[in-house]
Amino acid sequence: MAQKRVLMKGNEVIAEAALRAGCRNYFGYPITPQTEVMHYMAKKMVQIGGNFVQAESEVSAINMVYGAAAAGARVLTSSSSPGISLKQEGISYIAGAELPAVVVNIVRAGPGLGGIQPAQGDYFQATKGGGHGDYRNFVIAPASVQELYELTVEAFNIADRYRMLVMILGDGTLGQMMEPVAYRENENIETYEKPWACTGRQGRSEHNIVTSIYIEPDVLEAKNRELQDKYALIESKEVRYEAIGLEDAEIVITAFSTCSRISRNVIRQAAELGIKVGMIRPITLWPFPSKIINETAAKSSVKAFLDVELNAGQMVEDVRLAVNGKKPVYFHGRMGGNLPTQKEILDKIIKIHEGGAV
Repeated sequence: MAQKRVLMKGNEVIAEAALRAGCRNYFGYPITPQTEVMHYMAKKMVQIGGNFVQAESEVSAINMVYGAAAAGARVLTSSSSPGISLKQEGISYIAGAELPAVVVNIVRAGPGLGGIQPAQGDYFQATKGGGHGDYRNFVIAPASVQELYELTVEAFNIADRYRMLVMILGDGTLGQMMEPVAYRENENIETYEKPWACTGRQGRSEHNIVTSIYIEPDVLEAKNRELQDKYALIESKEVRYEAIGLEDAEIVITAFSTCSRISRNVIRQAAELGIKVGMIRPITLWPFPSKIINETAAKSSVKAFLDVELNAGQMVEDVRLAVNGKKPVYFHGRMGGNLPTQKEILDKIIKIHEGGAV
């Protein structure tokens, strides 16, 4: 049974959800617009006997995550775009060592130091690995404060289920906004044996060793093939998305997180003009919902897709790959921390519907 709804800021909900998921280890470094995650953890960890460390840098923080994960603990770090860039070497090491961990990126505008306003310019970094080597992160994109809670809890389950890093990709709007959230009285916490964890010999003749270094080429290739097999399994089982109005849609919007929220009212506004618009909202950015996009593109009623993002065009590349040339794919993006307006999106839809240049 859900408790009564509580008005909370998105960043604080992430922290509370992690605690409810059994996370007792947080290592991070402050950066706007995610610092409230740290503030909340600094206060709460002391109260429950957990471990909180404000590291001297993002590089230190991600290596502390590596250590806690190697010991089998549920562990969280959070940052924003430039800070996540600094963590990339450690993230690749975590992937290579197959360690479960959760990383939160509340994206700010870039490139470079950029600004503290919301953006989605880290899509490539999150979904294509971001660091060196052939690896994937499981990437989740909540679209509300309630989803921040539910998907953060699930992120820890997924991390343990597959022994991999899960990234929660939000943005400054989602992290800073306040919405009512309903918490469950009891969380669905999946528990897994971790015989690989570095917790001492415990009766074994040898210590466990967690590593990502494999000197022999054939050994390293075999390890990479194991990782790719795991990623293929995840793609077959863990794709998540929301579909709206696809039954008779003429134009289909693809958008995630904040852009999907803006686009919802556009669907209603377009209907008032006699234009049938649907939406596919990826909840997992990787694994990406390519199948539903491809199946939707095959429908005779669908004339085109419009991808809406807070960047210069990143997820649109995956949308075009999924559509595979069956229908035109148009793009509308804003940058620098600016949000697209409903009018901008509606105007694009009208032009597409009328067959004009977009």
